[in-house]
Amino acid sequence: MKIVCFGDSVTRGITFVRGRFKIIRDNYPVLLQRLLGDQDEVLNKGVFNDNSDLLVERLDKDVLQLHPDLVLINIGGNDCNFRWDQVAQLPEEEHVPIVPLNRYLSNIKQIVRQISASGAVPVVLSLLPLDPARYYHSLMEHYSHSIGHWISCCGGIEHWHGMYNRSLKEMVHSSGIPSLDIRSAFKSKGDFSDLINEDGLHPTAKGYAVLAEIVFSAIPDLRLEVGKVHALT
Repeated sequence: MKIVCFGDSVTRGITFVRGRFKIIRDNYPVLLQRLLGDQDEVLNKGVFNDNSDLLVERLDKDVLQLHPDLVLINIGGNDCNFRWDQVAQLPEEEHVPIVPLNRYLSNIKQIVRQISASGAVPVVLSLLPLDPARYYHSLMEHYSHSIGHWISCCGGIEHWHGMYNRSLKEMVHSSGIPSLDIRSAFKSKGDFSDLINEDGLHPTAKGYAVLAEIVFSAIPDLRLEVGKVHALT
């Protein structure tokens, strides 16, 4: 079975140590490959700072042309994020997420539809949980403290992150799209200080291992879904 992991920096494998982003070698697709062994092929098509708009643009090249059996889609953290430089400059103004919610959901539907039409099984992963306290501390080190005023008025990333995840969950459930709730599973695995880095967003090495294990535990059921699709073709 050929599996494509399609997403942003969490899929690519980014960590944050002492104020700097670093690529981690043992990302979740690499660890998933080790757990699966040689019987399957896992391809990492995660790109740092991607959002669902950008996934739509590269879907054909990075997914469809590879003819996968299974596609694990993990996107949304950058969609519901903000242009914090603009927030810092204009903390009294209204600001909207980088990809508005309706367009985000529409993009997911389009990605799922095209993957299904290609004969592969799309699986939508929920957003990972975040640590808002660490995230805002990281933001304050890079931008003006004026963003704190805007955050207090508008809820900030925790509010939007939760909203996007809930809306995604409702959409995939109502549409019958295969999905995997990695958010709830991740929360049950341990202390965030061990699983989420100091930026509050990206997993630690242990967090990536936990993510790979969560996905690996779902593979038997997903393999059955792939088998059903193959039986119809």
